Amino acid sequence: MNPASAPRTPPHQLLMHLFDSALAAVDPLAVLAPHLPAAPKGRTIVIGAGKAAARMAQAVERHWQGQIKGLVVTRYGHGAPTRHIEVIEAGHPLPDDASSTAARRMLALVRGLNQDDLVLCLMSGGGSALLSLPAPGITPADKRELTRRLLASGAPIGAINCVRRHLSAIKGGRLALACHPARVLTLVVSDVPGDDPAVVASGPTIPDGSCAADALALLAKYGIAAPPAVRAVLDDAALAAPAIDDARLAGNRAVVIASAQHALDAAAAAARAAGYTPLILSGCMEGEAREVAIVHAGIARQVAGYGQPLAAPCVILSGGETTVTLRGQGRGGRNAEFLLALAIALKGMPGVHAIACDTDGIDGTEDNAGALLDPGSLARATLAGVDAQALLRDNDGYSFFAALGDLVVTGPTRTNVNDLRAILVEAPHNNGA
Repeated sequence: MNPASAPRTPPHQLLMHLFDSALAAVDPLAVLAPHLPAAPKGRTIVIGAGKAAARMAQAVERHWQGQIKGLVVTRYGHGAPTRHIEVIEAGHPLPDDASSTAARRMLALVRGLNQDDLVLCLMSGGGSALLSLPAPGITPADKRELTRRLLASGAPIGAINCVRRHLSAIKGGRLALACHPARVLTLVVSDVPGDDPAVVASGPTIPDGSCAADALALLAKYGIAAPPAVRAVLDDAALAAPAIDDARLAGNRAVVIASAQHALDAAAAAARAAGYTPLILSGCMEGEAREVAIVHAGIARQVAGYGQPLAAPCVILSGGETTVTLRGQGRGGRNAEFLLALAIALKGMPGVHAIACDTDGIDGTEDNAGALLDPGSLARATLAGVDAQALLRDNDGYSFFAALGDLVVTGPTRTNVNDLRAILVEAPHNNGA
């Protein structure tokens, strides 16, 4: 039986299958090994930070030929058992004392190496908070407050990380300087649009070419006044991050081993195998979650009503990281906000189902990865006395989908290539009505 004639999988079951397929494609245990180098003449030290760090450390231990030791830091609850590489946990999205302790220990671990040694650096999203050591003159509280204000401003992750990078004693290539003269290979699970390794985790081993003036300009753009201590650091040339062409970093290399595109390709393959034509819009979408939802709703209506840019049955896929400008006090991350806005825009349109989840298993700061949406979601919410518009105004997508029993709860996945959105359009309807 070919996919076109096979019985249809129930929509929510299919959408969960697409998400699971995407996660499998970016699991460090499945993708890291081919990128490991040959063992060096000297020592091999493993360091790393991010939500995928523990899983990446497990993959290294499973496949490395030779002796290793090291230290990686991940988010609380995202650890995993290892034998030779110590895994510690710290705060996210805001750094805590454990974040600073991890940074200091990592810097101490890589000092005193020589040119025969190798530093294998395992970086993934979340590392900016998890590996946090403020520049001299800035307190951890100063940096936490600035990070909190940036997160609430609607600034994209690239802008937030640029500011963090120039207020750090370890980011922006500074950790790589501490490793010199050892060679540094950075393996990256990317959660950023465009997959620039220097942006992931604010690039502890990779300079990005930005300068302190860029950080000041971003603070001004998002209406955040730089406190005196912050401005003093950004004005001090002696504290500047290394340049891209710094000779001490010349032998280093970075490789992206998993990204949103890998996840989208896997989801598309799973959709095709189930008899649905996939359309990948982009793996690097940014913008306000509720506005991105309106665009996706428009595409779904065009597909359903006119068979453009492809005919149903199909699956519309996208990745990247949207933002939420906080206007209310509700619970809910960007994926729940996207789906709630999508539900309102679609107005119960028949034949359209959707999923939006963060591949790390945590949507914002809640306990869910995301949620599922179906044509009856708004009607069921109304019957339950849930006001969708009011919850969207309060940034409370979590409560909307919790009331329906449609949250997706996976727990930590120990990978992180940011969000995956899939909209299933089952059959055409007259003019998208």
